[in-house]
Order: sequence, then structure tokens, then C-alpha cells
Amino acid sequence: MQAAETSSDVLFDGPEWTFELLEKARDVIEEIALQDLGLDVYPNQIEIISSEQMLDAYSCAGLPLMYQHWSFGKHFVRDETLYRTGRQGLAYEIVINSNPCISYNMEENTMAMQTLVMAHAAFGHNHFFKNNYLFLQWTDAAGIHDYLAFAKNYIAACEERYGLDAVEEILDAAHSLQAQGVFRYGRPPQPTAAEKEAMQRVREGYESSQTLLDLWTDSTMRRDDDGKEGEDSAISERQRELNLPQENVLYFLEKNSPVLQPWQREMLRIVRSLAQYLYPQKQTKVMNEGCATFVHYYIITKLFQQGRLTQGAFMEMMHSHTNVVLQPEYDDPRYSGINPYALGFAMMMDIRRICKNPTDEDRDWFPDFAGDPNWRGVLKDAWANYRDESFIQQFLSPHLIRKFKLFTLTNDADRPNLEVSQIHNRAGYRDIRRELAQSYDLAYLEPDIQVTDVDLRGDRELKLTHFMRSGIQLDPGNRDEVLKHARILWGYNVAMNVTEEK
Repeated sequence: MQAAETSSDVLFDGPEWTFELLEKARDVIEEIALQDLGLDVYPNQIEIISSEQMLDAYSCAGLPLMYQHWSFGKHFVRDETLYRTGRQGLAYEIVINSNPCISYNMEENTMAMQTLVMAHAAFGHNHFFKNNYLFLQWTDAAGIHDYLAFAKNYIAACEERYGLDAVEEILDAAHSLQAQGVFRYGRPPQPTAAEKEAMQRVREGYESSQTLLDLWTDSTMRRDDDGKEGEDSAISERQRELNLPQENVLYFLEKNSPVLQPWQREMLRIVRSLAQYLYPQKQTKVMNEGCATFVHYYIITKLFQQGRLTQGAFMEMMHSHTNVVLQPEYDDPRYSGINPYALGFAMMMDIRRICKNPTDEDRDWFPDFAGDPNWRGVLKDAWANYRDESFIQQFLSPHLIRKFKLFTLTNDADRPNLEVSQIHNRAGYRDIRRELAQSYDLAYLEPDIQVTDVDLRGDRELKLTHFMRSGIQLDPGNRDEVLKHARILWGYNVAMNVTEEK
């Protein structure tokens, strides 16, 4: 169906946007998103910002409020220099996982691009944030704004009270351990009533320098009355008392460091809370962008078919869309791995194809949904119940493996050359899918470092263990620098052992 350029139903005709046109476009996008696709979204708050404000949001992980730290300024200067010299573009939008869902749109966008990014962010990303199980379990969309405001004000008050250098030292150390400051597999332990009361006093500014230290002493420095247990038994006993091993290094330091003051512990809690808030986004890049890209593609196509967009506006949107989902070849200078937009969008479109027009191969691989007329329900179920690793493992089809020309390489240290171990054929499909899925599993992408022991009645040396996978060791320079920061937070020596994970 071809849109009529002169239709009175056309939303806009020209590049310039106004707030009235934005509201009009939002209303028709919302109708398709909610009534046709059946999306479930938070209330939307769409804000128009300048390029400099967008750069500022870049530097603070896209969050609307953030405490001050020199690293954010460094990121701002880097991104601004690249942008001003034409070596890097800016995102057309940034969207916040919050309730209401905040979308930042660039004021430099044309009206066509404003329409596209509203469909992409305000409805695609919004639906994903509200419904995916990781965000539901690990984030508080309704409370994030208040917490960010508290964090910003609290750290500013600490700078005024204790000095910029003292605050910066703790933040530097906490940031160096931020990747090891999340709970990956279990819910965070809930604080006791006494700890809640102490934390509240810290936040209100009435803390005693001994309050949390006394809690630490009471809970972690109990001595055996008889002192007759053997060394192994003593290690087991103190590990049980301290709930070791502990994967969340920042949490352990916050709760058990013998040298941190209450305000310093609160700063560690702020850093790890924000790391935990952002952790689901690291696990759903392909799915989140795939969902949003599919939603905007479906909506703008529907608008064009309804005669609501001119051919010029539609072509501008499709030009941007095509650039976003471009997957350069391996020998292309632009190649930097698999484009998450390209893979995510292709998988969403492929699921729809398998539901509407399945082949015999599709029916063999996906008997649960091949030929299912409710393709919207299949997609929404996938968006809600998977992360990148499990989504690829479950839904990547042989059709897409062939389309992306995927194969696997085996890198054996004992052999001089790489070996092509699997190609896109019947024998290799499952292995390729498994290997690709594993490449998105953070358990394999981030080092597994845990607190495994500390003798609080002895030298108080904190023992970390790096559970090494596939012989991949930590970079010595980065490792030593992070250990220096960990010693600042612990107050005593911090050592790291390495063990090969089987």
C-alpha cells in the first residue's frame, strides 16, 4: 500500500518539529503500540535536549542525575572532542529505565527522526524495561529518581564535610571494583533492623563513628571459647560467620571493612546499588535493542501504510533504520563484531516469519511456536522471559545462521593456526548457536573474583580468588591497580589467588 503525499492524514510535511507535532505523532504511535502490538508501557516523559546535554548524559551512564566524579568529566571531554571533530556521532535518544519512563530526544533531530525515536525509545525500550524479568527482579523503576537525588546530595554533602580528596579516594576505589559489586545469582541479603537504623542515621547526618564498626565487631569477631579447633575447622567456621565465599566484593567490604567510617560505607553502597541497577542492561543488549528496533520498524511501516507519513519522511526513517541494523563484513574497516541491533532485529523479524510462514526446517527446530498465528504473543513472551544468552540459545534459527554466515573458530594454544571447527551446515548449527550464546553470557565475559577468606583474629589479610576460565588470566597492570584500591577500602593487605575452574 502506497501512502498519498497529499493526504490530509499526514502527520507532518517538512523537517521542522514543534511540540504540537510531537504530541500529535506520539498519540498515533501510542495507538499502534498499545492497540495493535499490545505493548505494556510505563507513562512516558519525553524531553528535548541539546547535543551538549546529550554528551553530559553520555558521561553519566545515561542517568538523569549523578554525583560528581572526575571520571565523568573525562568521558565528557573525550566524547565531546570526538563529536566536535566529526569522528563520532551522537545517539538520537537516550531512554531511562524508570517510572515514568524518561526519553531524551535530541533537539537537532528532524521531525521524521523525532517520530522514529519516540517509537523506538518511548514504546520499544519502555515495554522491555517494564516487562523483562531481569528488570522486574533487580531494579526499582519507581524509586530510581529519588535514589539518584539522594546519592547526588549525599556525596556533595560528604565533599563539603570531609573534603574533596577524601571523597574522591573512596569513589576511585569503589569504581575500580564496580564490576565486582553486583549480586549475579541471588537476591541481596536484607539488612537487619539494627543495620537499617544505623544506615538511616548515617543518611540523616547523625552517625556515630563507632555505630557500624560496633555492628561489624559484634557480628564478625566472635572468638571460640576453647580455642581447640584445628586450622581447617577454624577457616570453615569464620567462612560460615562471614558468609564466604562472597561474589559481591564491594558488599563484603561495605559490611566488614575494619577501617571504613559510616559515611564511607554509604558511598560504597551507592556505587554498588547503581552497578546493580545497570547490571540487567549488560545482559540484554541484543534483546533490548532488537525489541526497540522491531517496534519502531513495525510502527513507522504501519504509519506509512495508513498514509500518515510522506514518502520523503518514510525514506529518511528507513535510511536511519538501515544504518542502525547494518552488519559490516569481517573485512570491512567498520567491522567491530556482531552488531547487537542487527542481530536483535533480525531475530525478532525471524520469529515473526517462523510464526507466519514456517518452513519444514522451522517446524523441526521450533515446534512450540512455528505456525503460531499469535506472533505478537510469542515475541512478548520472549522479551519478558529471556536474556541475551538464553534468547540466542532458544531462538536463533539455521536460517539466520546462514544469513549471517556464522562459523566457529577454535583457538588451541598448542597449535600454530586457528581451526574452523563448525560452519553453517546441519552438523554445525547447534554448536554455532551454543558458542554464540555463550559469547553473551557475562559469566564468561567478566572475571569471577570472590572473597574466599580472611583471618580477623590474625593478620586480617583479605584473600580474593580469581576462578580462571579457559586459561584467561587477568591483565597484571589492571589487577595490581585494583588491588591497591581494595587495600584502601579494607585497611590491610589484600591478596589474590588464582585457581583454574573446571
